[in-house]
Amino acid sequence: MPANHPVDHLRLSRLDTCWTVLGRGKGEAEEAVVAKQQLLERYVPAVRRYLLGSLRDVEAADELTQEFAVRFMKGDLHRADPTRGRFRDFVKGVLSHLIADHYRRLKRTPSVLPDGSLADGHATDPAADDRQFTADWREEMLCRAWAALEKHERETGQLYYTVLQHRAKRPDVRSAEMAEQLSAELGKPLRADAVRQTLHRSREKFAGLLLDEVLQTLREPTVEMLEEELIDIGLLEYCRPALDELRASS
Repeated sequence: MPANHPVDHLRLSRLDTCWTVLGRGKGEAEEAVVAKQQLLERYVPAVRRYLLGSLRDVEAADELTQEFAVRFMKGDLHRADPTRGRFRDFVKGVLSHLIADHYRRLKRTPSVLPDGSLADGHATDPAADDRQFTADWREEMLCRAWAALEKHERETGQLYYTVLQHRAKRPDVRSAEMAEQLSAELGKPLRADAVRQTLHRSREKFAGLLLDEVLQTLREPTVEMLEEELIDIGLLEYCRPALDELRASS
């Protein structure tokens, strides 16, 4: 097997990556507008979360989130470089420029600067800034995977989301007690062995959904590139079985 083998094409063919959507998003045709809107909606929660944590100012975070959205929809952010491979690098770069511009504007109007403000720039510790953005990006990947699992439960009736959420909130509860609690919560009897089996399958499904979310942010990924990204954003332990399965099929 090649040392840098690509993720199998069948799996990628089921996904629209950020780069393919961004490519369709150039221009003003209806398809381009819809593509840009879909991509914006996917990642604007991570954008706002990071801006709020960086600026510690709700009004300023909302203003810059709106500015990001307007520029994105107008196509002013088309300079994304797919050769870098990671969509989050592009988003982080755009937000760094927006924040720097924000502080430069404040410096030109010193009357609005509060005591102790970062008048010479917002990033006193670039490493901490990068860690914060990575943590926000990781949280968004997890949120999207949970949302996808909930959607899967609505469409199939399989209780993957319900059971896995229950386990996440009560990690020390044994299967028998978990079955009793879920039976009372859902109003129907559940056996402990069925709960264990559902929990196992829900973890597998969640790992696959999370892996797909991360895959969508990479351009022409190899399994090694995907593994590196999972390590960088702290999601490898969630996805290790799904990654091993993907590696075996590639």
